[in-house]
Amino acid sequence: MKNLVENLVADALAVLPAGTLGDGALPDPGVERTRDAQHGDFATGVAMRLAKAARANPRALAARIVAAVQPNPLVAKTEIAGPGFINFFLTPAAWQSEMARVLDAGERYGRGTAGAGRSTIVEFVSANPTGPLHVGHGRHAAFGATVANLLAADGWRVHREYYVNDAGRQMDILAASVWLRYLELCGETLPFPANGYRGDYVRPVAANLRARYGDALRRPAAEVLAGLPADEAAGGDKDQFIDAVIARARQLLGDGFPIVFDAGLADMLADIQGDLAEFGVTFDRWYSEQALGDGRDGGPIDRALRRLRANGHVFEQEGATWFRATLFGDEKDRVVVRANGQKTYFASDIAYHLDKRERGFELLLTILGADHHGYVARVRAGLAAMGEPPESLEVPMVQFVTLWKGGEKVAMGKREAQFVTLRDLRAEVGNDAARFIYVMRSHDQALDFDLELARKQSNDNPVYYVQYAHARIASVLKQAAERGLPFDRAAGLAGLAMLAEPAEIALMREVSRWPEVVHQGAEQRAPHLVVHYLRELAQAFHACYAALPFIVDDAHTRNARLALIAAARQVLVNALGILGVSAPESM
Repeated sequence: MKNLVENLVADALAVLPAGTLGDGALPDPGVERTRDAQHGDFATGVAMRLAKAARANPRALAARIVAAVQPNPLVAKTEIAGPGFINFFLTPAAWQSEMARVLDAGERYGRGTAGAGRSTIVEFVSANPTGPLHVGHGRHAAFGATVANLLAADGWRVHREYYVNDAGRQMDILAASVWLRYLELCGETLPFPANGYRGDYVRPVAANLRARYGDALRRPAAEVLAGLPADEAAGGDKDQFIDAVIARARQLLGDGFPIVFDAGLADMLADIQGDLAEFGVTFDRWYSEQALGDGRDGGPIDRALRRLRANGHVFEQEGATWFRATLFGDEKDRVVVRANGQKTYFASDIAYHLDKRERGFELLLTILGADHHGYVARVRAGLAAMGEPPESLEVPMVQFVTLWKGGEKVAMGKREAQFVTLRDLRAEVGNDAARFIYVMRSHDQALDFDLELARKQSNDNPVYYVQYAHARIASVLKQAAERGLPFDRAAGLAGLAMLAEPAEIALMREVSRWPEVVHQGAEQRAPHLVVHYLRELAQAFHACYAALPFIVDDAHTRNARLALIAAARQVLVNALGILGVSAPESM
């Protein structure tokens, strides 16, 4: 329906005499739904936006535009309101015809073509495989998966990717933590590092390691601890201590250290993959950070460095190789290769994004946490210096989640033994409530996740309220069939012109809004718009349910109303599907 009005306005602007609108190109009609049906169904402020260039009074210009609008049987009337708004009032036939489109299109209804087949890679979650996913990661998963679904529904070619941080110091700390727990199982007594991974999830990894290798990786505690600096509890530095433990592990284990490292990585990654799959979040590729250094040409990191050198954007200082990031808007220059020859995390970051561009992706959508503000300028600088468009990178930053249980805030932290995993949350409230509540608010706002609300089987629970609308429709259709009055789709479509009650019109207006929500949600990377829409659609249905009987004796009226709620049911399924939430038949 919005497209209909947009086209009418665009055509009217195009046929106005030359010079009427000034010398500029024709603008976007800027058509929006009205908030109040008394002001029509759609409105545009295009006359006010063009008035200055046209050297015309906005209301007078609006009158000329309205006069140029071609008559259409689906438009009842137009009005000029306020300083120059043009309001469009549609006929009931407009909404009725849209219900037919819903039923004809089925699961395709709402899917658009604005993406025009352009390609995007959506990278999300990408949590270090150093422990289970916690409830904060769950928000990233729900947001990223839903944004990817919206983009696909809006006509983009979408590739979903998880970047596995399987190299670097944090993974070494995990390996050391696993080995120390393994030594405990072997009968050794050692203090556990303050900066180690102390969660109970490390113990099963150690147990698996011992089951496979027995005592082959055992070393005496005295050898492990000999000459190590003091840990935090003894007045030392916890970072120095854990680094010394890692170095000692490498020294004592030799070729055995990669065995411990790989065991920790494999078990943690398998846990993350299983958790996300159970949550309904899947990826087209799990991209290993280690792969950035692989390849006959040295891999993506070396390719990125060669590009920077070829473009004259690196320099040597104090034995290190630096990237002149300040030339491209970054706050300072960045080291890409340390004096010891080790590539930096920044080098990996820009290499990974160059690799994304080399794989043909136009839009690089990288979803990160709220503590990554400096990341965007750095990586965009790297892309620009390598000859890639910096604007191809977009980084939505997801704010933190606070979990509330029994009126108390739940503490979270991966290294501590006390934190709530995504798996724990799902077990307590279910996937549907988790997926729905995670995207209720805009990603750039902090989220309070109320466990008690998520568990409620009442209309206070927003996901229950929406799912109950679907279950109610399913129940009505089932009851009609049980009474020997099954929904006759053909008769329902033929009788749509009968739907003129205010509650019916209100429901049809909401149902028909879904394609607009898909496009807006995709364009703004805003899953919360889908949640708001679903609540409004459910409200419109529940109001219609209260106002009108659906299973009536008159077959024409009955089938027309059943066609309406069947269309509402289809859109509920489509919208819930975008969120990764089920549409239950009964509740």
